[in-house]
Amino acid sequence: MTTPTATLAHITGRVQGVGFRFWTLEEAEALGLAGWVRNEPDGSVTALLIGPEGAVSEMIRKLHAGPPGAAVAGVALDAVDAGDTQDGFRILR
Repeated sequence: MTTPTATLAHITGRVQGVGFRFWTLEEAEALGLAGWVRNEPDGSVTALLIGPEGAVSEMIRKLHAGPPGAAVAGVALDAVDAGDTQDGFRILR
């Protein structure tokens, strides 16, 4: 079994109030990723993406565009330890 890739993505721009978290959930589930997405107090969004390298890379590409209504200014990435990989993708409150 291949070790999953884990990336923490910090997305800035107009990314709150436009359905970004729900869009991220749908896109991540379609790619078979595990992890989570949450709004940050500063108006940004953070997402933990865990899965095969190709699927994580595709999700990162999608994050740069975002859903309709979003205006992504930047996506900062940090590789993190996948640790105990969780099942599924969820929205954190």
